[in-house]
Amino acid sequence: MENLNYGVIGNCRSAALVSKEGSIDWFCFPDFDSPSIFSRLLDIDKGGHFSFVVSDDYTIKQQYVGLTNILMTTYEAEEGAFLVFDYMPHYTTTERKSYLPPEIHRYMRIIRGKPRLRIEYQPRMNYAREDVNHLKFDEYIKTVSKENEDDKIYLYTSVDFDTVLSGEEFELDNHHFFLLSYNQKLVDVNLKGIHLNYERTKVYWMNWSNRSRQFKQYNDIIMRSMLVLKLMSYQYSGALLAALTTSLPESIGEVRNWDYRFCWMRDASMTIDTLIYLKHPNTAERFIGFVKKILKSRDDSFQIMYGIRGEKTLTEEILPHLSGYENSAPVRIGNAAYNQKQNDSIGYLLDVIYQYYLYAPGTLDEVEEIWEIVKNLVRIVLRDWGKPDQSIWEFRTFSSHFVFSKVMSWVAIDRASKIAALLQKDKYANAWEGAADEIKEDIIKNGWKEEIQCFSQTYDNLDYDSSVLLMQTYGFIEANDERYIKTVKAIKENLLYNGLMFRYKSEDDFGKPTSAFTICTFWLIEALYVIGEKEEAKEIFDEILKHVNHVGLLSEDLDFETKRRLGNFPQAYSHLALINTASLFAEEKTLSQFIRA
Repeated sequence: MENLNYGVIGNCRSAALVSKEGSIDWFCFPDFDSPSIFSRLLDIDKGGHFSFVVSDDYTIKQQYVGLTNILMTTYEAEEGAFLVFDYMPHYTTTERKSYLPPEIHRYMRIIRGKPRLRIEYQPRMNYAREDVNHLKFDEYIKTVSKENEDDKIYLYTSVDFDTVLSGEEFELDNHHFFLLSYNQKLVDVNLKGIHLNYERTKVYWMNWSNRSRQFKQYNDIIMRSMLVLKLMSYQYSGALLAALTTSLPESIGEVRNWDYRFCWMRDASMTIDTLIYLKHPNTAERFIGFVKKILKSRDDSFQIMYGIRGEKTLTEEILPHLSGYENSAPVRIGNAAYNQKQNDSIGYLLDVIYQYYLYAPGTLDEVEEIWEIVKNLVRIVLRDWGKPDQSIWEFRTFSSHFVFSKVMSWVAIDRASKIAALLQKDKYANAWEGAADEIKEDIIKNGWKEEIQCFSQTYDNLDYDSSVLLMQTYGFIEANDERYIKTVKAIKENLLYNGLMFRYKSEDDFGKPTSAFTICTFWLIEALYVIGEKEEAKEIFDEILKHVNHVGLLSEDLDFETKRRLGNFPQAYSHLALINTASLFAEEKTLSQFIRA
């Protein structure tokens, strides 16, 4: 469990974390945000898991099957060897519909000899709040909650049921399968069907990867990040999750533990921006559909985050019965940040809507519908940009006039003006351009601090903050502007430590941050690159790539000293930043080069 050495499998409906030894230690059923049935990640003793256990004689290796989200774990010893392919089915049917059932397939293939193993099948319902009974039927094992008989799951397997439930060691003498399903299956489950689903799922992910932009350098790490981002999109609504887990601590033994299984407008908009660049406009269109759903009325309020189906109330609750990751309590579900005021959020959203109008506009009625949303969002920004907020960092006990929140308010009005110009709504375009200029003047006047030769965190302090590195990224300031160059150098000097970046060093609700927020290091790399410090940027980038795990995944945070991965995992924010930064150094393949490859 240490250092988050997990692979992830999923099908754009739910996902599971599989340890490098092949144990499923986190899985929510049937959807991303459902209660977990395996949560050993958050409590070793109580959480529950689904493992294949071999003796210490075995060498265990894990990797993805090519450019797919199918995970392959190899168990090898002198007595024998076998493979386990873990995946959640996802493919397109002959009716052009997506097939993504709530189930995990574990396809076990013997390689040689007579390997021996034990099965530990220990589901714990409802975040391990409910014990279970196992009932054997002819075709499956039904596991039922002792508290709620409607809470049940089905395990289909070619292994003897008593062997599975007893956990006794047995000899693997043939290929086998396990299919864990939320629903009772209506078709016969057998090895042939499992293999067919495996091949169909493999083809689906390979086709998706093949449609992506390709690069001469860093292509594998970029593609893995892309596949993770795709996996974290909820097929039924277009929402994108910030992460697949809850309550993995930013620092061991501290209380910065949050539930990230929701859709932040900020994270999702940034991710969509990246996916458009990587030639996946369909995912962007689904997200725009999600936005239309949650803002279907012009009078609807705007939140910084929503549930994956558009839910607005995300009540936070502590689960005291779970000890937490490495005893880092509390374990939380829900997230009270949903009712915070963060003035930066609308900027990302309008930036993506602007790209939608540029590259993938829909029918006239859709364009008109989104135009109404744009006007509503502009009203909110013009009303609120001059007010204090809780910032990109979601401070819980105070608000202030954060410089980056003002910058993103400028982005919101600037992009709205550009959208109006595209639609030939010159009256709106001119008025909003003037409003954007007013916001910009205010930021320059109050945000630039001669004392530190840097844009500060807030209007009324002299603290450094990594977020202002994004000023250039969003077009607020030119890369050759002396104030931006000085800002980049000052922030690097004060927030870079051991090759990693602090978000800020000022005190927040819980004291001073003690770990590096992964995305901030990528922000510094990009900032150094655009001001001409390309060699230094490349050195920092190559160093941070050493901190992805054994299958190329990144978490939210890194420990400054040990470099161990911390925080929720995998983190969409971290992976989209990796893609954006890698693309600075990676030359794109031409079509002919790609064909030859």
